[in-house]
Amino acid sequence: MRVSVSMARFLRRFGRHKLAVASAVLLVVLAGAALAAPWVETGLGAESTAVSLLDRFGPPSLSHPLGTDELGRDVLVRLLYGGRVSLFVGVAAALASAVIGTGIGLLAGYYGGRLDDLLMRFTDGLIALPLLPLLIVLGAIDLTRLGIPPEVAGSEDASLIRIVVLVALFGWTTVARLVRGATLSARRRDYVLAAVAMGADSRRIMLAHILPNVAAPAVVATTLTVGNVILLESVLSFLGLGIQPPLPSWGNMLTNAQELVGTAPMLAVWPGLLIFLTVIAVNLLGDGLQDALDPRTSGMR
Repeated sequence: MRVSVSMARFLRRFGRHKLAVASAVLLVVLAGAALAAPWVETGLGAESTAVSLLDRFGPPSLSHPLGTDELGRDVLVRLLYGGRVSLFVGVAAALASAVIGTGIGLLAGYYGGRLDDLLMRFTDGLIALPLLPLLIVLGAIDLTRLGIPPEVAGSEDASLIRIVVLVALFGWTTVARLVRGATLSARRRDYVLAAVAMGADSRRIMLAHILPNVAAPAVVATTLTVGNVILLESVLSFLGLGIQPPLPSWGNMLTNAQELVGTAPMLAVWPGLLIFLTVIAVNLLGDGLQDALDPRTSGMR
């Protein structure tokens, strides 16, 4: 009963944030369209990797609703498949970062002392690093020199997994600091002190009593991280260090279109517009979740 009341209160607060609701709907539509890419591909009879030089730069038509690119490939189908990649990278890297950051924040905030100092100084050191140049350097490393077999290093999934891993390793700092601050406050609450008095071990206290009550800032930070990761993936792909062709992503579609802006500008407009809409929608959704999860701000909008 208490859960249903809390959910109803959350939905009521979230519903007041009209832009956040619209953003959530837009993200659901984009995700649904990306998941439907194989069916759209079959319905149009246009394979995402099928090259047809006779159909280069084709205008919009019934068989190609957004036209074709410089190799005669259907733009709409490639945008949908690119959305699958870009959205997956954003969500997977954000979730991985949230898990790492939440774990470090819980440990630092609950135990305090030297462990807190050590973990937070390490966090501060990562925050001080220039993230984008660091990712560019690490993204340019030849995986075969790290002992990875060439057939694995050259696969389509290798570049995708590498971006997720790199962002997860360096993108958890914001979540860690937020969770640490919330844990420092929560560990002094009566329900935590009561659990300690009853003999509950530290693991149970952190997971069962503290974590559910510090989840709100972690959820908001994770939501905002999705947009940042999509931008990072787009930048790395634009520089040729991210998702590698023929696997499409919105970033490498922009890369392919940069030399064709004068002759076929829409090839750059479509992926750029989708990146813009997705990042804006994710940020607005994060604002709405922050308002809905924080009772102190629920009446401000």
